[in-house]
Amino acid sequence: MKTLSWIAWILVVIGAINWGLYGLFGMNLVMAIFGSMPMVEKVVYVLVGISGIWMIFDKMQKS
Repeated sequence: MKTLSWIAWILVVIGAINWGLYGLFGMNLVMAIFGSMPMVEKVVYVLVGISGIWMIFDKMQKS
């Protein structure tokens, strides 16, 4: 489970950086990298969302 938590943490950080760049500059980093592959882009967004949910449950279990 520790490896899964690290992967989730990295994906949440990537999502946070993407939202920060979008909010500040209107730049969507995921789209810039995977824009020519919309299915991959969608998978990245889904994985970031699932990672956020995982982090919530992981934190609740540790509390």
